[in-house]
Amino acid sequence: MSLLRACTAVSALLISSTLYASDAAPLQAAHGVLVDAKGMTVYTYDKDESGKSNCVATCAKNWPPVVAGSANVAAPWSVVTREDGSKQLAHDGKPLYTFVKDKKAGDKTGDGMGGAWHVVAAPAK
Repeated sequence: MSLLRACTAVSALLISSTLYASDAAPLQAAHGVLVDAKGMTVYTYDKDESGKSNCVATCAKNWPPVVAGSANVAAPWSVVTREDGSKQLAHDGKPLYTFVKDKKAGDKTGDGMGGAWHVVAAPAK
């Protein structure tokens, strides 16, 4: 399923423009992309595998994982257990991240970085 179709499928969950995927990481639609509770853009990484993050060590310092929290999530959302045992929010099996060089809400400086990082498009309303 394409990311666009998956995002469209969750649009019903965005009734109030906020998707509470977990208690620690509410995601919202803003400026055409998904953002975390602080308004920071959310990204995926092409080198991840479905259900597994390959962004560890220095990578994870530059691309902090979106923390999943403890609430239950429903498809297309899921929770990935990282190598260190922490829980990361995923969309269609792809772990989600923010980027340390995004300094203010709405920044998307990581989009396309290394040809492997991509913003997550917000579902159409």
